[in-house]
Amino acid sequence: MDGQLTERELEVLRLLHTELSVSELGKLLYVSPSTIKSHVKSVYRKLGVSSRKDAVEQAYARKLI
Repeated sequence: MDGQLTERELEVLRLLHTELSVSELGKLLYVSPSTIKSHVKSVYRKLGVSSRKDAVEQAYARKLI
């Protein structure tokens, strides 16, 4: 992992296993969809993955969720 995930990135990561869209995640966390996209990109980079599915798999493997 390039760096530690921030609390907000962890929060977003924990919600990626749901079927919620980026817009729905934004509403749930009271931020804009573009902010969610930024967090997701950062999570992907730090986990070394390129998809939502891979991010969730890595999160379970690393016991982050």
